[in-house]
Amino acid sequence: MAAYGAFRTRDYRFLLAGNVLWVLGSQMLQIVVGWDLYQATRSPLALGNVGLVQIMPVLLLTFAAGHVADRYDRRKTLVLAQSIVALTGFVLAFAGTWRGVTLIYSCLFLSAIARTFQFPAASSLLPKIVPMEHLSNAISWNGMGREIATMTGPAIAGLLLAWLGSSAVYLAQAAASVATVICYASLKSPGPPEAASEAGGLKAVAEGIRFVFREKLVLGAMSLDLLAVFFGGATALLPIFAEDILRIGPQGLGWLRAAPALGAGTMAFWLAHRPPIRRAGITLLSVVAGFGIATVGFAISRSEWLSFALLAATGALDSVSVVLRSYLVHSRTPDPLRGRVNAVNALFISSSNQWGAVESGLAAKWLGTVPSVVFGGAATVFVAAIITAASTSLRRWRNS
Repeated sequence: MAAYGAFRTRDYRFLLAGNVLWVLGSQMLQIVVGWDLYQATRSPLALGNVGLVQIMPVLLLTFAAGHVADRYDRRKTLVLAQSIVALTGFVLAFAGTWRGVTLIYSCLFLSAIARTFQFPAASSLLPKIVPMEHLSNAISWNGMGREIATMTGPAIAGLLLAWLGSSAVYLAQAAASVATVICYASLKSPGPPEAASEAGGLKAVAEGIRFVFREKLVLGAMSLDLLAVFFGGATALLPIFAEDILRIGPQGLGWLRAAPALGAGTMAFWLAHRPPIRRAGITLLSVVAGFGIATVGFAISRSEWLSFALLAATGALDSVSVVLRSYLVHSRTPDPLRGRVNAVNALFISSSNQWGAVESGLAAKWLGTVPSVVFGGAATVFVAAIITAASTSLRRWRNS
């Protein structure tokens, strides 16, 4: 069946399993470090610094990571990166009384460095192991696997935390990383990227940026996602909606947090069983505008079920956007540049997520929670309209 075409490739099965285990471990780690830090400090600032510690390597090393992905064996980069993540998990699991704020931040920082190098290598490897006719299908299954891991990782961590304590969660995260290493090591290495550029130093590192700005279609798609997530994200404010607006408590908050992942996973499964979207540009612009409209609807909803459905809709629409943008980047980028271009893409994604949360908090403080989310959703629709008018190449983009 065409819906399962990507699974005919042996290496894709190992890459998908490794990626899912990677996300699963990362989600478990986020839960347990947040718990341990708050238990140790009772400080919201300590929790906020978790994001800062993990975004710093992305800002500092993303372009270097892309350069490494284009110069060296990507499989070996993946194995090394996840080995470092596994090591930090074992250190935290067996640290005992030494497991304080400093050690947790240090391990998070080291893990973030490893993941910074892992992302462009993993993203660039996919088009090398999956035939182009199955690439969109592979991206859809990747999205579904990621969302399943996003939903189940926190649940597993919460159960282990309640039954066995923090050390068990760190051990489970380390075990997931070891399993990820095994999956990546089982890949048949394609070797270093072919026909690598002869340029060296900063010029070589910057080639990915120059490519993105030359390719107006790629730049338009990345910019659309950056601005949409920056303005349209409501995730950072969900505790306020759960407690003060919808009045559904912590259990309801869990459902609200799970809703986007559930919607995204369902949509990814559906897309995997469909032919590639032909009118890709118009579809991308439409789903981003729909994301903004659903965000506005969530802001003004006072029904817990409607709010859950609208958040699920934002996840489903975002899933379409992710599949289309990923396919665009993979299909339009030459292999010798894929690492650096994927590094630029990673920077766009990380910046929009992290700074979008900051924007949501500041807007909520100035305007109030509901008006700030309404403003963000409306701004997303406005951005989609502006880019629709300005980017002819994006409007006309069709998948062959």
